[in-house]
Order: sequence, then C-alpha cells, then structure tokens
Amino acid sequence: MNWGVHDVFTLAEYGENILGARLAIPRILQLFLKYDIHATWAIVGMLYCKNKKELLDRLEQLNITYVNESFSPKNNLPNVGENETQDPYHFGSSLINIIKTIPNQEIGTHTFSHYYCLEDGQRMEQFEADLKEVVSLNQNTTSLVFPRNQTNMDYLKMSKKYGITAFRGTEDSWIYRPYTSKTNTKIKRILRLVDAYVNLTGHHTYSFGDIQTKPLINIKSSRFLRPYSKRFKVVEGLRLRRIKNGLTKAAKSNEIYHLWWHPHNFGINTEENLLFLEEILKHVEYLNTKYNFQSMHMRDVVDVMKIIS
Repeated sequence: MNWGVHDVFTLAEYGENILGARLAIPRILQLFLKYDIHATWAIVGMLYCKNKKELLDRLEQLNITYVNESFSPKNNLPNVGENETQDPYHFGSSLINIIKTIPNQEIGTHTFSHYYCLEDGQRMEQFEADLKEVVSLNQNTTSLVFPRNQTNMDYLKMSKKYGITAFRGTEDSWIYRPYTSKTNTKIKRILRLVDAYVNLTGHHTYSFGDIQTKPLINIKSSRFLRPYSKRFKVVEGLRLRRIKNGLTKAAKSNEIYHLWWHPHNFGINTEENLLFLEEILKHVEYLNTKYNFQSMHMRDVVDVMKIIS
C-alpha cells in the first residue's frame, strides 16, 4: 500500500491509486480463482499491524540508518492514522485475511518496513532486525521479494536462518540489474518502458535446471506487468503480445515465466487493467490445455526444486 511509495509520492498525489487497490485486490483474487492461478503476495509487514500503537512498538525495534532519511517509514508516521478503519492507506490486515481465503495464494514477504537493501547507510544487522519482525508476524513465510528489486546477495545467506528459501531476482539484462535511487538512470527507465512493448532484451524464460540455488533459490522475474496508460493506448496490443509471446515460449519449452506487479498499479484505470489481466489469464488457460502449462507460486517452484535436486 502506501508504504511502498511514501518516499516518492504524497497521499494527495497517489492516494487514489492506494484506495483503488483495495477495490482491485478482491477482483484480482476472483480472476485467480476463476483461472486457477497460483500467486505469491509479497506483503509489507507493517500492513499486518492492527493499530498505530502496534506499528510504533514494532518500529521501535528498528533503527535503519539510511543516509537519505526520507526512506525510513518513521519519517512517514505523521501521516499515519490510528487503525485500518481510519487509515486505509497504511493498514491492511483485512485484505491479508481476504487473500488467505482464496486457494493457492502464498503469503510471502516484501520485508517488514519496505526495507531498501542497497541504499547508503543501512546495514545487515538492521535488515536482520527487520526480518525478525516479519517472522514474528508470519512464521510460515518462505518467499522474499526485495523492495525496489534491490537484491542484496550478502543478505541472502542470513535470510536462510529465518526460513526464507527463495527470492525474486531480476531479469538477465543490464537495464534490470538491481539499482539504487542513484543508479536508476533515465536511460534505464526509458529502455525498460520500451521493452514492455517491443522485445529488446528477450523473454527471460528459463528452465528449472537453470535456476540458481545458492545461497537461496532465485526465481527470477520475466516481466513486470505495467499498468494501462491512456497515453500509450494505441500500443496496448503490443504490450499484450509481448507478454503472450513470452508465455507461449515458456509453455512450448517447459520453462518458467515469472510475471509480477503491484496491486496499486491497478488502482486507477481498474477496468482496463483487469480486462488486460484476464486476456493474459485466458492465454495461460489455453497454454495449459495445449502444453500442460502450469500456474505456480514461488513456494510451488521451491517444492519442485526439492523433488528434482
């Protein structure tokens, strides 16, 4: 929810997306149920908190020394209300409970505090303290998605101590490699945008045999599902074809295609985004019929790796 963007946008700028996400999530879940989709929901731990007191108590255990203090969730506390009823932007336990009612939905972690693992100032012991808070909220968490894709390889071995078995890595291209706020250059952003519509870097599919297992299982991203944009409406067909072609390649080759996005990406233009998603899921259903292409969440992939190793 807003913890993922509090250092980028104000509530006045982005609040509509957040509130829209609350409406989009149940509808995404219904599509997943309809098409038998297994999905990992990487949840920021602060959303579990029932009220501001619990949030403050848990944050008291963390002292993340970012050089850029705006990254710290403590910097955002003046904007936080007392509970989910009063503040639907920063609390989300009711949504987590809804996700848990739908079959084949894995609850993963996006760290407790939306922790930036490559930014200046923070240290491994601070990340470990953050991870301890995650485990105290959900001891069954095994899948990790690094906020802003800031994969820190040094932190993975330590994560294993807390039950983490897999993480989502980035695509094998220099434009997708883990970056910080300083190294996310304009040219990289432009190329990533173009790559969503035109095949610049490949489909990023891969076999189970290609998956890196040390220090944790790396279930790399294949494609970020960019949200609908009125500005690029005329090339929506290219965006859909880009994803369908990648899925088809994966199905024909018995490979993995890892698609991901944020619920707040569907917070505005919700109907257009849901229709686009359903077109993708219809194609997955077709590929399942023709090639036995299976939907899996991250823990499913880990289970397969255990069998074949």
